[in-house]
Amino acid sequence: MSKSALIVGAGGIVGGNLADRLLDQGWTVHGLARRPSFRRPEIKPVAADLSKPEETAAALKGLDVSHVFISAWSRQATEAENCRVNGGMVRNLLDAVGSAPDLRHVALVTGLKHYLGPFEAYGAGAVPETPFREEQGRQPVENFYYAQEDELFAASARQGFTWSVHRPHTIIGYAVGNAMNMGVTLAVYATLCREAGLPFAFPGSPTQWSGLTDITDARLLARHLEWAATSEAGRNEDFNVVNGDVFRWNWLWPRLAAYFGIEAAPYQGEARPLEQAMADAGPIWSGIAERHGLVESDLTRLASWWHTDADLGRPMEVVTDMTKSRKAGFLDYQSTPDSFFDLFARLKEDRIIPG
Repeated sequence: MSKSALIVGAGGIVGGNLADRLLDQGWTVHGLARRPSFRRPEIKPVAADLSKPEETAAALKGLDVSHVFISAWSRQATEAENCRVNGGMVRNLLDAVGSAPDLRHVALVTGLKHYLGPFEAYGAGAVPETPFREEQGRQPVENFYYAQEDELFAASARQGFTWSVHRPHTIIGYAVGNAMNMGVTLAVYATLCREAGLPFAFPGSPTQWSGLTDITDARLLARHLEWAATSEAGRNEDFNVVNGDVFRWNWLWPRLAAYFGIEAAPYQGEARPLEQAMADAGPIWSGIAERHGLVESDLTRLASWWHTDADLGRPMEVVTDMTKSRKAGFLDYQSTPDSFFDLFARLKEDRIIPG
């Protein structure tokens, strides 16, 4: 049976890597975005603003796909607005495409804020004991992930397709212009330190510097999404998804520095957020881009300081259990240092950072 996917957010860090995976596996891929612009010309563009139900319905009318992957969200000023807007986007999408005659499965990508709480209540409640496990359930706070899930579950019950929910940790992978991209942010930060003689200082909390943690490679997440969408064991289940190794930043940070030929600065024992430290770095980056013939001179298109600060500034340990996926049959593993080094090599190849 042929497989045809609709990827919401096909230009992002999750959706772009998923599109690469599915196309390479012979899928037909449609990509939905407000202004579609994709790396792969094989992606069939669908232009729609999911916050507008009539526009969404018109854009998706007659589109028959077997699988839908939701990997995009819209950041709002408050979590109440996040719930209203992002829950509504999932509802509008599934109202429009959920009656497609061949639709079999819808996958939703959320994240570990399912356990930690949203940004405005980050870790404020009784955060579950680590490693996080799917059985630990929801926190008693507003969270747009829960609003998205509830819309997915309701549509599945009405329309008969199966679902899966995927909870990655910090995602490392190739994407430019993405608002949540630690890998590219750290590559740009290291380049700025090397070129401008700045200290390559770890910006996060003492807990993150010394504690155990993990990440998710976008390529592994793509394989996990395809596996759950096409596996009997993946139907109507929620899954954590991380690389499968654990590390401490005080071990990895000097290795990232060595890749760029610089020294890691001694840790000062407290968080020193990049958003403040790099506030005036735009002109420096523009000069670097001009000297090295880089394709992107706008620092704001590459570095997401705020999101990297949020990840590295956490005051609690964050590490994830993968037992549920393993027992269901997903056994893939990815080395975390290689996640970074593979990304850095591609950024050099594409002239995003200097070679």
